Amino acid sequence: MTRKQPQLYVDIRRRFPHLTLAIQLQVGAEILVLFGPSGAGKTQTLQAIAGLMTPDEGQIILDQTIFFQRRPGLASINLPPRRRRVGYVFQHYALFPHMTALENVAFPTGNDAQGRRQAYELLERMNLAHLAHRKPHELSGGQQQRVAIARALATESPILLLDEAFSALDQPVRDQLHADLRTLQAERGLIVIYVTHNLDDAFAVGQRIAILREGQIEQIGTLDAVCRFPANTRVARMLGLSNMIKGQVVAVELNRLWLDWNGVRIEATCPSPAPTVGSQVTAFVRSEEIRLVYPDRPMTRFVDHNLLSGRIVERRPGRRLYHVWVEVGTTMIEIAHPYTAYTGLDTSIGQIVQIGFRPESVVIIPEAGRLITTQPPVAQPISEYHR
Repeated sequence: MTRKQPQLYVDIRRRFPHLTLAIQLQVGAEILVLFGPSGAGKTQTLQAIAGLMTPDEGQIILDQTIFFQRRPGLASINLPPRRRRVGYVFQHYALFPHMTALENVAFPTGNDAQGRRQAYELLERMNLAHLAHRKPHELSGGQQQRVAIARALATESPILLLDEAFSALDQPVRDQLHADLRTLQAERGLIVIYVTHNLDDAFAVGQRIAILREGQIEQIGTLDAVCRFPANTRVARMLGLSNMIKGQVVAVELNRLWLDWNGVRIEATCPSPAPTVGSQVTAFVRSEEIRLVYPDRPMTRFVDHNLLSGRIVERRPGRRLYHVWVEVGTTMIEIAHPYTAYTGLDTSIGQIVQIGFRPESVVIIPEAGRLITTQPPVAQPISEYHR
């Protein structure tokens, strides 16, 4: 028998002195990343779901259970946190220092014999059973965070909220916890909402991403779709996309358009709807999709369009790719390539080189994004889950 997948619907508004939080999203059995700068409203969104913050208006519904409801003509409902039983993992663990790991995990269940058995099983799942009787100060940061996750899972809620949960950990530990989180979500069919302002963390765990800015969602979608096709220039800047260019549309033909970029003609794939000739547009080219051209080799389909000359001004190794910056006119173009690429090409600083990229690599950014709203599920105030 196929297990029914949980669905969480959130449509809330709350006015704060520094921002107005207005969030609408629907989350299924997946890992949704809330990404944005500090103060964007990420933590407040988690707190509203968990019942730690009360919105001014809106609805929060898990399947057929109303967590919160405040709308004209509808009965007001606001379940307290203990009845929502949402798993919440904080940035600084929030473990009880006087309790052992086992006692911390068993706390949500009442710490009776059955609860301790369940807690021990969760510690086994997190590879911590051998540390069950140690207190938090006797555990490493990664071990403490695993205990915190196990405690959140002990609520047996289909919802797991993580608020910058791994930001204080070393990268190898974070990588392992990211892998553990992906496995746990798949095994249990959890709704996981993961807050971060680190884009590397978002890519490491997320299936979908919601970009938050000043209390609102600028764009929501799969990681691939959002990073490939940002809804607007604000999203593109928040994602740290390089090689953004402004140009004037000089021609449109079928599925192609041409831009005049500082006197250079750039060929791009035409978006829908097509911009008009003479209009100004913003576009970007991913650094991984720009190629350096070997002057003594035949052109390939990757570099037989949009050929530009420039001077290498900087080279720097990255965690996974090597980065080269080429000055083209008054603009800096970033190129990212594997370490073993271009071994036969002089890429020293000051070298004059030619670069190329395909029209398909040029993405036109819309002036303004549009979000598709979701409808709330049919809900009842209390379900068997909360009795």
